[in-house]
Amino acid sequence: QVQLVESGGGLVQAGGSLRLSCVASGRTFRSYAMGWFRQAPGKEREFVAAISWSGGSTTAADSVKGRFTISRDNAKNTVYLQMNSLKPEDTAVYYCAAQAQLIPTTTRPYDYWGQGTQVTVSS
Repeated sequence: QVQLVESGGGLVQAGGSLRLSCVASGRTFRSYAMGWFRQAPGKEREFVAAISWSGGSTTAADSVKGRFTISRDNAKNTVYLQMNSLKPEDTAVYYCAAQAQLIPTTTRPYDYWGQGTQVTVSS
């Protein structure tokens, strides 16, 4: 079992920055690929970014490339999402998730999810 707790959300003006953190319980954190997803009101949850077990491989949605960066610190059981140049359309609840394999893939679901943290970007 892996428990995930997100933090770092809040209200920010357009053009600003936030850094989200997700702390995982357990001693097997380094065995999981990690991802960030978001869900805006009235919309489906969408993929934001993912990172391999070592941090050596990352992917990101086209809508956030060049603005958001995913990283992880396995010593701290933590994955981060640095969000820069925020836009009102980035407003959503952001979730971190763990996938029980070393390299993230879109061909199977994520195994564990956090409760989410709200990000609101004002114009």
